[in-house]
Formats: sequence, C-alpha cells, structure tokens
Amino acid sequence: MKYRFLFFLIFPLFTLAQDCKLNKQTDPYTKETKLSTGFIELTAASVTIDADSKQIDIFFSIEGIDKCFDNSSMAAIFFEGTKVKMSNRNNGSMNCEGFFHFNFKNTANTQSSLQRLATQKINNIVFTGNNKKETKIIFTLEQQQLMMNLTTCLINEAKALIK
Repeated sequence: MKYRFLFFLIFPLFTLAQDCKLNKQTDPYTKETKLSTGFIELTAASVTIDADSKQIDIFFSIEGIDKCFDNSSMAAIFFEGTKVKMSNRNNGSMNCEGFFHFNFKNTANTQSSLQRLATQKINNIVFTGNNKKETKIIFTLEQQQLMMNLTTCLINEAKALIK
C-alpha cells in the first residue's frame, strides 16, 4: 500500500518532465552543445530561445515591412496582473528584417530579469524600432504558459552547459 502512495507522489514529477522538449545540437568542429526551444508561433511574430555555455538568447522574428532595429532599439515587456514593465535593449545586429534579441549570460545563478521572464506571464511586448515605430505583440493564454514553461526548462538545462 505504501508503494502505491509513493508512486502517486512521484507521478506528477514525471508529467512535468515530459513538457520539456528541447532541441540539442553539438557542433562537430567546436564540440560545443547548444539547446533550443525551436520557434514558438505568436501573433505576427515568432520566438525561439537558444542557449550555449556562454549565453541565453531570446530571439524574436517580427513579421511585416519596415521593422528596423539597431542597438538602441527597445522592447517594453508588460506582465499579466501588474503595471510594472521591464525594458530590454536589442542585443542583435542592426537589421530591417524584424529580428530582435535579448541576450543573457548563462551563469549558475540566473539573472533576475531572465528569472522574471520564466516565472511571470507576459501579457504583451512593445518593440520600438530605430524609426520610433512601435510594434505590439500580444500573447494568448496558451502562448503565455508555453513561453514560461519553455523558458524555465531551457534555463534549468542550460546550467549543465556551463564550463
């Protein structure tokens, strides 16, 4: 009887572990391992979260014309249930293809801004290009939960890549 009880206590752990599906690739030349969530489709955009031994990169690809971003472009992230916003600069190169990067160091202790992205539901993100034009990406309930789950999963798995 006690073994059945133990099984039911452990069973939820197995169901949580199945939600974490990451793509793992090893470069044949450098032997460096990279993790990726693959692209998550959003409304008028897509996002992928990648990690290697040095950094965690959240990469947005925003649809539409005239989506130009440089290193002074900003993104304002609004979380559900709060009026507080988080701002991030574009860490990618200058482009007019709608590419926007958030880069974080991959460390044993997760940065607070990255931890916030993993633990709070994102309501929307407003990207401001170098022409001061704003693009708003709104997350559905399913996208909010998926983003939180995959971010948490990738952060936990990325710690094993640190050398």
